Amino acid sequence: MIKIMRNACLWLAFSTGFACSAASSASNLMDIYHEALEKDAQYQSARAAYQATQEKIAQGRAGFLPNINLSFTRQVQEVDTTLGPAVTIQNRGVVLSATQPIVRFENFIIYAQAKTQVSQAESQFVIAAQDLILRVAQAYFDVLDAQTDVEVAEAQKGAILKQLEQAKRNFEVGIATIVDTNEAQARFDLTISQEIAARNALEISKRALQGIINRFPEQLARTHDIASDLPSLRYGGMDEWVTVAEAQNFALKVQQAAYELAAKEVRKAWVQHYPTVDLVAQYSDQTGVGGAITGRGIDLTSKSIGVQLNLPIFQGGSTQSRVREAIANQEKAQHDLENARRNTVLQVRQHYLNVTNGIAQVKALTQALVSSKTQLDSTMLGQEVGVRTEVDVLNAQQQFYSARRDLAKAYHGYLMSRLRLSAEAGELDEQILQQINDMLRG
Repeated sequence: MIKIMRNACLWLAFSTGFACSAASSASNLMDIYHEALEKDAQYQSARAAYQATQEKIAQGRAGFLPNINLSFTRQVQEVDTTLGPAVTIQNRGVVLSATQPIVRFENFIIYAQAKTQVSQAESQFVIAAQDLILRVAQAYFDVLDAQTDVEVAEAQKGAILKQLEQAKRNFEVGIATIVDTNEAQARFDLTISQEIAARNALEISKRALQGIINRFPEQLARTHDIASDLPSLRYGGMDEWVTVAEAQNFALKVQQAAYELAAKEVRKAWVQHYPTVDLVAQYSDQTGVGGAITGRGIDLTSKSIGVQLNLPIFQGGSTQSRVREAIANQEKAQHDLENARRNTVLQVRQHYLNVTNGIAQVKALTQALVSSKTQLDSTMLGQEVGVRTEVDVLNAQQQFYSARRDLAKAYHGYLMSRLRLSAEAGELDEQILQQINDMLRG
């Protein structure tokens, strides 16, 4: 009974385009993605890095606030003199100091850099989120493609076995030659090896998805029916997609932030020439001062407040060297930004062509599948009336199963190209992924 149901599922999947699966137990693309949000270690690492960078704002703001220090010392001194017995002196000191920056140009630049670093971290975290979507979708489609390969091998093996048995019967009754039997046997043996390879590839692809969601995926929802009238893109032409990507691509935003940081680093190195002004206050309470010299310490209490001016005059040429280094790094960041822009434009054009060509390929393969099914039916009918041979039927079956497999893989490739194009345009999010998931439902 199980074997009958299994054969029925295979026939239904490859003759009508519907897959026999338990919809209630199958995880769809959005289910896998939501699991990955919680389980993927790479994404969680990016989240932690983003949270750590948020502290840069508080660290940069600290440069404008007072710096207060409290120190306490206590020691026992034994003074041995020639004038009398040794003297033990108790020494204690408490010093409370506070410094309030008044004019420190470097602190303004550091604070501006902190805000730029946070903005850069936000873009990097969005890239990590988009990368998670792409990795989940690619691993999901790899599993579906591998399942298709297994089902093709199983269905083809079943069909060839049927032809092999018929060829053997025809040879026994003398209405066919041994050539037909050998041909069917060779096809059958080759299909078994292909099935073994397909099952191994399926196991590997599932293990890759397991690395993202931290569990072995048993059942995945699949495309029930691939429509030839695929939805159009959000933007019409390639140049419009390029324009959007140049304005919204997050990798470009990261590189733009890197350039801004490099430019601020030049200013920070240059202001090392400028003076600094601080408000300094100090309170000191000490006992036993001078006891090591006089043999008898005294108690001192002092309070002070004033303005401290520091003017750097010559630092051995290190400041000028840091300025030249920062300028060179700024030039490097500028070239990196231009290189990132060119790569983004190239990727957008490639993914746009992949999407448009994918649409055409899906349409062509949909028609090819219909034609292959018609050819298979005609060839099987021709065999019954004696105008087609067993080899002709095997070839027609091979072409039909290949067309079914190629259509499924082309459709998955088209969906991945849409996702990658949206990512390059800076628009890939859960809403886009939900649209792809809806397209998988047919």
